[in-house]
Amino acid sequence: MLWFKALHLIFMVTWFAGLFYLPRLFVYHTMSDDQASIERFKIMERKLYYGITTPGMVLTVIFGIGILMSGHYLDQLWIHIKLTLVGILIIYHIHCGKLVADFKHDRNRRSHVFYRWYNEFPVLLLIPIIFLAVFRPV
Repeated sequence: MLWFKALHLIFMVTWFAGLFYLPRLFVYHTMSDDQASIERFKIMERKLYYGITTPGMVLTVIFGIGILMSGHYLDQLWIHIKLTLVGILIIYHIHCGKLVADFKHDRNRRSHVFYRWYNEFPVLLLIPIIFLAVFRPV
């Protein structure tokens, strides 16, 4: 059980590192005007999303399911709230993948200011997710 918790936390940190950095790459990509930089950001975004962030998400979910199956959490309200927030985070992750594809095909229509704000959204989910997991308040 402790191995599942440790691995869940390790891959959660990996996932969030990607979710924090990817929109920052979108900011820089949007601000670039030379073709070499634009192509470099396309490669960085693809490698970060598919090589680090997505595997981090998948493994976080797998080990989270392992924790759920080994405990008696499903009868507690806090876990349902946490899982709802994680579900929203997964939707955000999928949307980031759509944005990676849009940048790849030069279809971005948003400004660097949008992506600066977009970059903050995972923090709004991370804080309550951590507090719920640590304190199990309800």
